[in-house]
Amino acid sequence: MRTIGLIGGMSWESTAVYYRQINEMVRTRVGGLASAKIAVQSLDFAEVVALQKSDRWDEAAALLADAAKRLEGAGADCVLICTNTMHLVADAVAASVNVPLIDIRHETGRTLKASGKKRPLLLATRYTMEHGFYADYMRDHFDIELIVPNEIDRAKVHSVIFDELCCGVVKDDSRHALEKIVQRGKDAGADCVILGCTEICLSLTDDNLALPVFDSTTIHSNAAVAHALGLDFMSEQDAG
Repeated sequence: MRTIGLIGGMSWESTAVYYRQINEMVRTRVGGLASAKIAVQSLDFAEVVALQKSDRWDEAAALLADAAKRLEGAGADCVLICTNTMHLVADAVAASVNVPLIDIRHETGRTLKASGKKRPLLLATRYTMEHGFYADYMRDHFDIELIVPNEIDRAKVHSVIFDELCCGVVKDDSRHALEKIVQRGKDAGADCVILGCTEICLSLTDDNLALPVFDSTTIHSNAAVAHALGLDFMSEQDAG
């Protein structure tokens, strides 16, 4: 089994989800008492957020690249950035190591493409929804056109993520607000919804949503396990 390297702590709430999901997936596939080989570099989220807010993305890239190098040095056979937003610096992080970076945008995009979805609603941080790095990647690699919520709804989603979910707070009224935003996305022509922040799965499931759900955290975890076990992720998906 290959070792999975996680750049986490952004926030640690979602990193805990990665750890749990990856180990559950390995146990399901391998059986018995099997668990994943995982190395973690957990960053100080406050430091990362300060760099985000001041648009110091070069410094953020250097911070994550250093974490990736540490993971490679610890024996990781692949690296995951356990957050969608920081994939804004994914190219720099990938270039800093000799092991593959498993890109959450790529894995989510090819999952959407395999499903035939073309116009996903993106729920994510303001950075991910408003910077071009995510939408451009989906368009250029998969011919997928993202829909993002309106400005008021984008502010609400961002607030729920940073002020609540990243702090481990899950509120029913915020869940209902997100569900209404998904309904408005459907009304605007979206054919599915990407949970494009690794914390959103703490609040939303597909049970009460108006659109089919693609949870980027689960997709990313699945791809990491496939790599660790030498499997093809999309074949695994097709097999259920």
